[in-house]
Amino acid sequence: MQHRLRIFTGEEDTLDQADSLVNVRFGEIADALAEAVYYRRTWVSDFSEDEVKIPADLYAILTAYSHLRPGA
Repeated sequence: MQHRLRIFTGEEDTLDQADSLVNVRFGEIADALAEAVYYRRTWVSDFSEDEVKIPADLYAILTAYSHLRPGA
């Protein structure tokens, strides 16, 4: 995953759509997301209202998984 850091000055009202979208494989970000959620990193909540596009089969799996009862 390529890292691109930008300095936010507050002067930008909107981001250029082409610059704000990146295609990545789920496997590239899964471990980082899992760790960030586990340790309750603040930046995760910064994106809680953002929409993401995921394949329908992944959505079905995540929905089914969220309805499972945790193991004893």
